[in-house]
Amino acid sequence: MRAGSDDDLAAVVLASSPNAIIALDRDQTVLHWNPAAERLFGWTAAEIVGRRAPIVPDELTAEHNAVLERVRTGGQVSLHTKRFRRDGSLLDVRIDTSALLQGSSVAGYVCVHHLTQEDDGARVRVARRERLVRRLNDVVGDINSELELPAVLDRIAASLTELTGADAGGFVLIEGERLRLVSVHQLPDSLKDTTADMRNSLVGKLLRTGKTVLLESQGLGDLVWARLPGLHTIALGVAAVGGRPYGALYALFAERKPGHVELELLELLAGHAGIAVGNAMAYQDAVRQRAHERAVFDASADGIAVLDEEGRVLQWNPAAAEMTAFSAEAVLGGPPPFPLPQPGEKLTFQMETGRWLDVLSARIEETGEIVVDFRDVTTAKELEEAKDLFLATTSHELRTPITIVGGFASTLDARWDKLSDAERRSAVHTIAERARSLGQLIDHLLLGSRAGAEELSVRMETFDLAERVRAATLGLPVLSDRHTVEVVVPDRLPSVRGDALATDIILGQLLENAFKYSPRGGLISVEAWPEDDRVIVVVDDEGVGIAAQDRERIFERFVQVDSGDRRRFGGVGLGLYIVRSLARAQGGEVSAHPRPGGGTRIRLALGRAPDIRSDTPMR
Repeated sequence: MRAGSDDDLAAVVLASSPNAIIALDRDQTVLHWNPAAERLFGWTAAEIVGRRAPIVPDELTAEHNAVLERVRTGGQVSLHTKRFRRDGSLLDVRIDTSALLQGSSVAGYVCVHHLTQEDDGARVRVARRERLVRRLNDVVGDINSELELPAVLDRIAASLTELTGADAGGFVLIEGERLRLVSVHQLPDSLKDTTADMRNSLVGKLLRTGKTVLLESQGLGDLVWARLPGLHTIALGVAAVGGRPYGALYALFAERKPGHVELELLELLAGHAGIAVGNAMAYQDAVRQRAHERAVFDASADGIAVLDEEGRVLQWNPAAAEMTAFSAEAVLGGPPPFPLPQPGEKLTFQMETGRWLDVLSARIEETGEIVVDFRDVTTAKELEEAKDLFLATTSHELRTPITIVGGFASTLDARWDKLSDAERRSAVHTIAERARSLGQLIDHLLLGSRAGAEELSVRMETFDLAERVRAATLGLPVLSDRHTVEVVVPDRLPSVRGDALATDIILGQLLENAFKYSPRGGLISVEAWPEDDRVIVVVDDEGVGIAAQDRERIFERFVQVDSGDRRRFGGVGLGLYIVRSLARAQGGEVSAHPRPGGGTRIRLALGRAPDIRSDTPMR
């Protein structure tokens, strides 16, 4: 029946029909209840139109829904069943159900009811059918209780033989133009994953007919199903998901002949199979989506939190726990340990641990939940601060010698003839000393930039480390009357493999730091000894020392720690960065440690030279 036909003619036809005709919408609400339906079931149209008709017994609800699903996906279904009258008695009826179309869309269903004759044969058939329908309800419940797709398909194949009395069964998937056997029952498992061309198969034949079931008994010998001894008949039903054919159920008969009841049950089971497969696919998609989301959530380098409408933490990923030092257990159910920005805005916040976070938030309109994303920007913050400090420090370090050089040069230029020879020599000497300081500063800046770009070049060679230590410390005792220098180097210190010039720079910087950071004087000790496959040099001072948390940071670029009075010693924060870069470039290492009794110990380790010497350039 097609909606939109002539209303007057339709009303006359419906009113004159001897059969009870009921029209339902997609939700099974009664749209039309003709006079024959009033006579058959006992309810008037005024009482029943606009609500669900209470005529389907509970045990037949699954059957009724399967019929409507089959009709919705195409075709017409006719079946014998029972329906309630108003007085509670049961009627034996045959119902022809078809789609109520509105254009090309299914708007509902039209059900035409016919009374059947109750003879002995009919009662036997109805009783048998009722048993099968009850079993169908149980089977449908079992199938729908499975959520994993392979288990659903195996259960369908097993249920097929149980309901139809078939000797074996199987389920094939439609994959483009191919069929793949994915589940078998009472057949060898070796048949699984067998494929075939769909166009030349029974499935292709069934789809071309436009029907939903097919009974075939000709030319079965060349089919894979012929592995069932005595196979003589195949009953086939199409399972649709979302209105499109998804697969097919095969019922294989070798001992008995199928009848119309078996075909009807196969058709109903195929309809339920489509629903169960659709549910399993949706469940698998949901599980897969949740797994993907969880993997992204857990593996994200950003901290991610999900809050409810009240701002309480519902989810807290591992990166969030690592960044904030708050575990999920500590924050779940409470507010996050930082303020939230307005959606779409960014907030930069420093935690009590000293870490800086950039925090963003967004609201999920559908649920009212808030997703918070935050990342650690401590390094960027520190680099920004270090660059500012570097610019200020470098300006200061450059300004002082330039001012002195400029002042003395101006004095010489303006008062050359009025100055004594000794005064002129002193001024030139000062200019030369300050120029040398500027040259050293520029050298540090160049070395620092090359180290940062990993462009430091070293030449690997075997050299006498004891000789380099003695040369670096030669003359140090007379540089300061407040410091005592002690050098302890064994006579047979092993040679090392590295770059002699780079090592000279390292030793000079370490000794300069030892003097600079022990302004009150004291002992400066330099000692060397072999240790396993390395040779160790340590430089000790009795100066201001380095706090434990800063013993790694002092080797970073532009870093000068603020503890104690170290900031008053000047410099641009590149010396130890260059020292470590040069040490590592030649396969060595340098580290800072506390000196027993106070002060600092810097430990340099270089590789011990092998017995066979060779010079090899290395970058």
